[in-house]
Amino acid sequence: MKEDTYYMHKALLLARKGIGKTSPNPMVGAVIVHRGKEVGSGYHEGPGQPRAEVIALRHAGHAARGATLYTNLEPCCHTDKRTPPCTEILIKSDMKRVVIAMKDPNPKVCGWGIKILSDAGISVTTGVLESEAIRLNACYIKYMTTKKPYVILKTAMTLDGRIATPTGESKWITSDAARAESRRLRSHLDAVLVGIGTVLADDPGLLANRKGFRNPLRVVIDPDLAIPIDSQLVTTLSDAPTLVFTTVSPDSKKACRLKKLGVQVESLSNTKGEVPWNPLLKKLGKMGITSLLIEGGGGVNGRALRAGIVDKAIFYIAPRLLCGNDAKAVVDGKALRSLANAVELSDMKVRKIGVDLCVEGYLVPIGKPPQSVISNEVRNLNLLK
Repeated sequence: MKEDTYYMHKALLLARKGIGKTSPNPMVGAVIVHRGKEVGSGYHEGPGQPRAEVIALRHAGHAARGATLYTNLEPCCHTDKRTPPCTEILIKSDMKRVVIAMKDPNPKVCGWGIKILSDAGISVTTGVLESEAIRLNACYIKYMTTKKPYVILKTAMTLDGRIATPTGESKWITSDAARAESRRLRSHLDAVLVGIGTVLADDPGLLANRKGFRNPLRVVIDPDLAIPIDSQLVTTLSDAPTLVFTTVSPDSKKACRLKKLGVQVESLSNTKGEVPWNPLLKKLGKMGITSLLIEGGGGVNGRALRAGIVDKAIFYIAPRLLCGNDAKAVVDGKALRSLANAVELSDMKVRKIGVDLCVEGYLVPIGKPPQSVISNEVRNLNLLK
């Protein structure tokens, strides 16, 4: 129905207002319609705050009786949270119909919220703008199904794929507009990660510095624990926490000094003496980190892409050329040995920002045929049933 699509689109737009503020909760919007007229709407503003459905019901008042609710995510039905179940509130409001974009991947909810509403005599329609709803809450979906954060790799480079001159100069390759957008992206995600090479070369602060948004957790891959005590990531702990993953013992003199200053130090190792990705992501997941932005140099970028941990990539490309192999490459390390195993992007978008280009897309698993990442996510999450 055109009406269902129209109002679900409005619910999705409302849900987006919670971007960067709801983690680890999903972004949810709701619209209530009675006899063809919108009588209430709302969106979830953050943990501990009322759900979108509740806010919309408050706006609608008595007009909610016999009305239709549109929401991009299945209403919750469990009590293991700070707010009461939305299904119970919807039933008490004498709602006639509920239209849902997608099931909630949370096993405490998935399908149960729909069943409870249906058993109470409420007509339930699902799957309206489902692909859009999945994309919106990709971070929440991955976290709920894997207990690992959704990983976005972002980098700024020249047209010939370089991120710095041979001497390490990189400020600034891209335009003010591209850099401003990059800082906004930080404010939308839970954590941002760099390698020790970036710390030593650029001494980044990795802050969003955006009013109304929290700064992300700063994560550093530092096998030898070489992070300087006077680096910004150590001296600005009052602005945002810093977590260092290393292979050095957490009881070492340097580790103890960092921890005394307030830096979190986590020791991980493998046979190669590198910080392994899988335990790193699992640790972040246990901390409630649902999304991770990689802003590393060529080494970190290469390791992440070859390991297959990246879900989405964003490349800001400046109309410049550094014209030589001795300039720092955007992806470094040992190349994949065949085109069949090349890392591919799907559902790509290209747009202009300032004088630069932005190319973004979703990673196709190595060895898998190119296809819609959305349809693959839907299949994996079993959300079409």
